[in-house]
Amino acid sequence: MARYTGPVCRLCRHQGEKLMLKGYRCATRQCAVERRSLPPGQQRPRRRKISDRGLQLREKQKARQSYGVLERQFRKHFAEAERRPGITGENLLQILEMRLDNVVFRLGFADSRSQARQIVCHGHITLNGRKTDIPSCIVKVGDVIAWRERSTRTEYYRILAEQIQDKIVPSWLSLEVENLRGQVLAPPSRTDIDLRLNEKAIVEYYSR
Repeated sequence: MARYTGPVCRLCRHQGEKLMLKGYRCATRQCAVERRSLPPGQQRPRRRKISDRGLQLREKQKARQSYGVLERQFRKHFAEAERRPGITGENLLQILEMRLDNVVFRLGFADSRSQARQIVCHGHITLNGRKTDIPSCIVKVGDVIAWRERSTRTEYYRILAEQIQDKIVPSWLSLEVENLRGQVLAPPSRTDIDLRLNEKAIVEYYSR
């Protein structure tokens, strides 16, 4: 499947805020948003008010880029959120949070969601004891996420085991630091999601 392979810092500059797409670098002074706050491209002295439709599109693009999901898959997640009982916007964020690549990122196994996606695609992660290389797989409550036995002998795993204690795991997940084994305790609530997203604007965008 196609994937955006351009410079991700341009996405943050276009949105005008940090999307945390490069992990640790986004928290340092090397962040492109802090060094160059203007959007990418040739700058023109113009003042134009963004329409309501434009604001809705921006929120949708921000969510899509933050989780690294392409438009077709994002629409599928939204359709699933509409079918579920409850608030559609919160259902959508819950589905995005429970993607396997995001759970690997939230457990601290990777510094960014793109790195977590690569770890999953390379077959380093097991889901309930079985190797899973599908980043878009939706986990369920009670699922166990761990490293393959052969992957525990890699240099990356050794460094991760030394640094994992410094990372914060959300309350809807649990992590056994000794063997780097995580479990889904409950579906994430809206307060557990730290991204600044206006999910109501996303619902309005697709409702037209």
